[in-house]
Amino acid sequence: MRKKIVAGNWKMNKTWEEARILTAEVMGMVADEVTRPVEVILCTPFVYLSSVKSQLGNSRVKVGAQNCSEHDAGAYTGEISAGMLQSMGVPYVIIGHSERRQYFAENNKTLAVKTDKALASGLTPIFCCGEPLEIRENGTHEALVKQQVEEGLFHLSADAIQKVVIAYEPVWAIGTGKTATSQQAQEMHAVIRRHIAAKYGQMVADSISILYGGSVKADNAKELFACPDVDGGLVGGASLKSREFVEIVKAC
Repeated sequence: MRKKIVAGNWKMNKTWEEARILTAEVMGMVADEVTRPVEVILCTPFVYLSSVKSQLGNSRVKVGAQNCSEHDAGAYTGEISAGMLQSMGVPYVIIGHSERRQYFAENNKTLAVKTDKALASGLTPIFCCGEPLEIRENGTHEALVKQQVEEGLFHLSADAIQKVVIAYEPVWAIGTGKTATSQQAQEMHAVIRRHIAAKYGQMVADSISILYGGSVKADNAKELFACPDVDGGLVGGASLKSREFVEIVKAC
């Protein structure tokens, strides 16, 4: 059985006090209301990781980082290494979010290195892939997403890739209010899983959790998560509202 995961990506939002309040609300609601075995992750800004992790304590809610460097250490002002995250006990890190690709020119080669650094430090990478609107409209979206997965992950061994979580995020549905239909989401998740199966075999492909990320909300989560190849969500804006986020968790 693949692990069900709902990860909230706070992006660059919330003050420290707002972060503490949101964490407390999510932690309490999850403890009181979520009975199913869903992994719940809060991917906070770097500056809040330590305090949020401490606040969560032994809660079933985990903490995750939104990025890590492709370097181990050195003169890289403002960067955070995977080893630093490991030393803080942070278990998850998002790799290659579409905003990192778009605004910071991260490419598949760089993301392959970042994935390696994360795995070497014992972190679980949440590796993002997905197409912008023009690629979807011209019908080359499957080829692009397969290329992202192939160039970012296919250098890994079969054992290593099973330690990766993949998040499919149609870029045209992030922050736009648009959402891929459940059929579109299922089709792309199945494309990714078949591509992995062609490289590593069906057993490996069937063991990897693939999350959907793209305007996931409480009112569409249940339908999305009912798709056979959708194993949870990478949630953006809705993760900033405790009730909305926990309803999404419950839908998983």
